[in-house]
Amino acid sequence: MVTTSAAPNRRIWTNWAGTATASPAEVVSPTTVDELQRAVARASAAGMRVKALGSGHSFTPIAVTDGLAVAPDRLRGIVSADPATGLVTVLAGTTLHELGPALWQLGLAMPNLGDVDVQTVAGALATGTHGTGARLGGLATQVAGMQLVLADGTLYDCPADDLPAAAIGLGALGVVATVTLRCVPAFLLHAEESPAALDEVLRDAAAFDAFTRAHDHAEFYWFPHTRRALTKRNDRTAAPERPLPRLRRAIDDELLSNTVFGWTNRLCAARPSLIPRVNAVAARTLGAREFVDRSYRVFAAPRRVVFRETEYALPRHAVREAITELEAWLRRSGERVAFPVEVRVAAADDVWLSTAYGRDSGYVAVHQYVGSDHTRWFDAAESILRGLGGRPHWGKMHSLTADDLAGLHPRFDDFRAVRDRLDPGRTFTNPYLRRVLGD
Repeated sequence: MVTTSAAPNRRIWTNWAGTATASPAEVVSPTTVDELQRAVARASAAGMRVKALGSGHSFTPIAVTDGLAVAPDRLRGIVSADPATGLVTVLAGTTLHELGPALWQLGLAMPNLGDVDVQTVAGALATGTHGTGARLGGLATQVAGMQLVLADGTLYDCPADDLPAAAIGLGALGVVATVTLRCVPAFLLHAEESPAALDEVLRDAAAFDAFTRAHDHAEFYWFPHTRRALTKRNDRTAAPERPLPRLRRAIDDELLSNTVFGWTNRLCAARPSLIPRVNAVAARTLGAREFVDRSYRVFAAPRRVVFRETEYALPRHAVREAITELEAWLRRSGERVAFPVEVRVAAADDVWLSTAYGRDSGYVAVHQYVGSDHTRWFDAAESILRGLGGRPHWGKMHSLTADDLAGLHPRFDDFRAVRDRLDPGRTFTNPYLRRVLGD
């Protein structure tokens, strides 16, 4: 969100969660790649730092700048598409929300998506956004090409050797102009959601592995202070489209998951002692549902209750131990957490800064309502998840520095070498990148 400030010629940018704020000297909204090139070259020549804003859904200050901020809202749409090959080139500011229906009209779809679709394509890639699927990678594994605007305004068409770095580039290599994605034929998903005992999916490592491998996309939400979970299983199907009735969707996704959930979080923030009882009720009240719908409609759901989040990618076999240790810490500490813990999976990939680089991964994401202090919970979770070999999600809250991260990502120095070559003057740096990449 960008708003006008009281200071002359200054506008204030704040991310969705309110965890990052910037006051850029200038904000531009280019309508063409050529305009983007001229704006970046002009700012760089004037000694300004340059950052692309995305949609502000990252919980980190990755987009913060006091120089030129590039707003993405007018650099949107499909540039070209080849249904025969599945290659689709889009402008960087295109949101995932608008891309899904546009691809569907072409008979195409993205093979995997996260559960939020408000991000721009470039922003989602830059922070390592992923969905869930034991045999599927995150969004970065779908990248077949990328064009960056470098500090001097050059439009750099990334060669194959640079794509493993650029696909999750943290905004550190240049401003993304276009992205070419490998899409697949449009498909329907059979969605099954149901409450379950936590031990059903996490009895042991074998049970969790069986749960995730039995479905194209599988995840669960654990309700702290209970032994209950909500499971979600999505599988490709040739069955006829059978979406949820409009009233049921409105009740489930808007009334219960947003309006009522917002009310209960405000209540629990005021009276934390109620949280265990509220979670126990919520874990048993959420009803089972089953439907068949277009993939992009199944993957994403509206998220209107504002929260903070940290997430780590673990070796998949360590997920059960992570939940066990988180549960034990909550019991010992007396801390009360109303938000469910989300658990997903991804296949190993070869994208250099991917949290799933070189290993099949399980993701454990902990959240806290914006009206409650997240510090103790996040600090404890980070300590536990780091101790199990976790790598932090680039777009979510964490405390790690370049020295820490270099030991977690085998191609970390290779990425920094590409950065030295493409942005030697550090036009695209900011305090967050100095912390996580060093200078």
